[in-house]
Amino acid sequence: MERTRILIVGGGFAGVECARGLERGLRPEEAEISLVTPASYELYLPLLPQVAAGVLTPQSVAPPLRRLVHRTSIIPGMVIGIDPHNRMCVIRLISGETVNQRYDRLVLTPGSVTRSLDIPGLNEQARGMKTLAEAAYVRDHVIAQLDLAAASSNEQERKERLQFVVVGGGYAGTETVACLQRLTNSAAKRYPRLDPDLIKWHLLDIAPKLMPELGTKLGRRAQQILRERGTDVSLGVSVAKAEERRITLTDNRVLPSRTLIWTAGVAASPLIGTLDAETIKGRLVVNADFTVPGHPGVYALGDAAAVPDLTKVGGAVCPPTAQHAGRQGKHMARNLVAALRGEPMTPYRHKDLGLVVDLGGMDAVARPLGYEFSGFPAQVIARGYHLMALPTFTAKARTVANWNLNALTGDDFLRTGFLSRRPATLQDMEATDAYLTQERARELTP
Repeated sequence: MERTRILIVGGGFAGVECARGLERGLRPEEAEISLVTPASYELYLPLLPQVAAGVLTPQSVAPPLRRLVHRTSIIPGMVIGIDPHNRMCVIRLISGETVNQRYDRLVLTPGSVTRSLDIPGLNEQARGMKTLAEAAYVRDHVIAQLDLAAASSNEQERKERLQFVVVGGGYAGTETVACLQRLTNSAAKRYPRLDPDLIKWHLLDIAPKLMPELGTKLGRRAQQILRERGTDVSLGVSVAKAEERRITLTDNRVLPSRTLIWTAGVAASPLIGTLDAETIKGRLVVNADFTVPGHPGVYALGDAAAVPDLTKVGGAVCPPTAQHAGRQGKHMARNLVAALRGEPMTPYRHKDLGLVVDLGGMDAVARPLGYEFSGFPAQVIARGYHLMALPTFTAKARTVANWNLNALTGDDFLRTGFLSRRPATLQDMEATDAYLTQERARELTP
């Protein structure tokens, strides 16, 4: 009997948990499991700002796939086109070569990319915080601005290099500005030629509230903490134009700055747009059991899929969080095992456990199960939640060790020289221009 070929697209929480569940649920002779991902690790995104700030090492938040899956074939590349008629995917390997891969069952978990808007200069000047490479680049860039400002005698250049702008008042942007501001404030003590008062961080969001997902009270508390540290929080404001040495805001203010970090939301992977399927705000419409209407043998989950949230009314869909992605991956594995054995699939249902936001040091805000916490109790909850969510004991141990070491010794403000002479655009870092139309994909598949 020929084994069923299962192809999983994406190595995030949804894809990896699906592969792990299939390994547990299926015998080797039942299915051939393949996972396509350009990275060799599973990235835990909520802790990425702490990597950029040097609190955690990359290994702490990116456990290697080969510790997590054992029978699954890992294909190092990214799916850039799908031909559902011939059940074939076009894969661009990390070497640049293009290969085709057949499937019997296709599980789409390509995740999301940084949402970009049609703002002059944004694509050229903005840096994201969505990948490990972007976090490493942002860290290098921020420390480089301190080094260059300290070496310069030009007052205007110093102003430009020492003002940092983060756009996006969700938990990603808030944690990014909180962690990086602590980095620059600590680093300033090592730069005797720099006036610490010149270092200025700005957090912008077009929404009227900071982190509305946490509720008004905790959003205000987080805003208060940031402002007490010296961050300029501007709500109802965004970027109108980005240039190399200045950023023009929608309220007509002009900030002299050479650093724009863009965390203003996410969008489903562009791969979803290559399918002839219905979408909601760019996310693939799926049933509660992850099946894609009109595409037999195709399933979608995670950030790229609009999975119905059965715990709420009014047609709500699950938010694109690691919490849902991991649980959806496990449920998808159980459903696929059931489908292959002729058993009924079940709908996904999970009540959101809430959000935690680590602001560094002793500061955090958290809303687990509807209860609100701030300060040190919230920090304990936030870090405890992150430790539970990390998938391997090694990652947990490294994270705890890094937290303790950073608390005791601080940072060394090391630059690796990563892409030091070449700007890293959102398009380059997240490969958003790599995808094929369905017609082009069909041309490349036999």
